[in-house]
Amino acid sequence: MQDIAEQLLAWHATGRSFAVATVVGVSGSAPRDPGAALAVDADGEAVGSVSGGCVEGAVYELCQAAIASGRPALERFGYSDEDAFAVGLTCGGVLDIFVQPVAPGADAGLDAGIAHVAAGTPVALVRVIAGPDGLVGATLAVTADGVAGALSPAPSTVGGLQRAVVAQARAMLEAGRTGRLVLGLDGRPCDDHRQDTVTCFVESYVPAPRMLVFGAIDFAAAVVRIGKFLGYHVTVCDARPVFATTRRFPEADEVVVDWPHRYLDSQLDRIDGRTVLCVLTHDAKFDIPLLERALRLPVGYVGAMGSRRTDRERTARLREAGLTEAELARLRSPIGLDLGSRTPEETAVSVAAEIVAHRRGGSCLPLSASDGPIHHDLPRPEADSDGGFGDLGDLGGATAGGPERRTHAA
Repeated sequence: MQDIAEQLLAWHATGRSFAVATVVGVSGSAPRDPGAALAVDADGEAVGSVSGGCVEGAVYELCQAAIASGRPALERFGYSDEDAFAVGLTCGGVLDIFVQPVAPGADAGLDAGIAHVAAGTPVALVRVIAGPDGLVGATLAVTADGVAGALSPAPSTVGGLQRAVVAQARAMLEAGRTGRLVLGLDGRPCDDHRQDTVTCFVESYVPAPRMLVFGAIDFAAAVVRIGKFLGYHVTVCDARPVFATTRRFPEADEVVVDWPHRYLDSQLDRIDGRTVLCVLTHDAKFDIPLLERALRLPVGYVGAMGSRRTDRERTARLREAGLTEAELARLRSPIGLDLGSRTPEETAVSVAAEIVAHRRGGSCLPLSASDGPIHHDLPRPEADSDGGFGDLGDLGGATAGGPERRTHAA
C-alpha cells in the first residue's frame, strides 16, 4: 500500500469511497509478495497491482463489488489443470487477497493508517481478515506509542484480544515484518484450524532500508542508481570533498564528506538488519577502520571491492586487528556475483544481484539449472500443507456479515 499511499490519501481527502485489495497470503511462484495492493475508487480509477497482470481484471471487479456492497471479501486465486482458462495465476502459484471497502471517516483505524503511511510515519496496519461476525474488516493503526481504531464497537468484549494484537503488531513493526497473526478470542496464539480464532494481517510500514556506499568513484554512481531502483535510501560517503559532491551523485539521497569509519560511528542509531554497506574505496587507510567496525555490527550485508590480492591483504589486516573468523566470514569480498562484469553498470548489477540473493536466500544458480522453488523466502512455517493459508473461510468468517469467501481455481 505504501506505493499507492499518496493516491489513497488524495481520494480520502476528497471523501471519495474506494476499495483496497491486498495480497495477504502467497505460496508457490506467485508474482507479488504479501502486502502488494491494488485500489479502485468509486469512479473506477485503479492504482497499484497485486499480480503483475494475471488476475488484475478479476480483482478490479471485486473492488467494485466491495464498494457497492460495503462488505469485505477474502479470495483465493490459484491454478487448476482442469480449467486452465479460468481466472488464476498462470505461474502456478496461489494468492490470497483481502478486499476491503473504505469510506473516509467511517473507520478511525483505516483513516489513521492511511495518513501515517502517506506521511512516512512508521506504523503497523492491522486488519482482521477472518474471524467471528462483527470483527472481520476491523482495522487498527499501531505506532510505537499509540493505537487508532478498535476491533469492536464494544471494546470491553475484546479487550484481551486487542491488547494481544497491539503487542504483537508493535513487535512486528519494530522488526519491519509483514505477515499474519492467528489468535484465539482470548488473545492467545493458537492453531489456525480451530473455529474460535481471529486471523489478522499485519502490514509494517517502516522507513526505506539504507544503503551506505563508501567511496565516491565511478562505480559508486552506478551502484547508487541500482540501489535506488531496489528501494534503498542511499548515502554516498567519502573523505575527499572533490569527489563526494551532489553533482557527481545526483540520485543519492545524501552525499557526505567524512572519513568512512567516523561516519559509520555517527549512524549507529539509524542502521539495522536491513542496512547494506558497499565499500568501494579499496584503499586500506579507509577500508580497514571501516570494516573493523562494520563486520561487528548487526547489518544485513557488507561487501568490499577489490582484486583477489587486495582481498587477501585486507583480510590479513582485519585478522591482525582482532576480527574473528566468524566476523570475517560476513564480508563479501570481492563484492558481487561472478557475472563477468566489466563496466560500472554491469558491476552494479553484479553487486545488486548478490545483495538480493543474500537477503532472499537465493542459490545464485540459473533458474533453468534446477526445478526447485523460484522464491526462497516465503513464510512457509505459517502455511498449511497445501502451501496456502488454509481454508480461511472455516475460521469463523463465513457467518453473515463476514467476508465473502470464494476460491478461483484456474
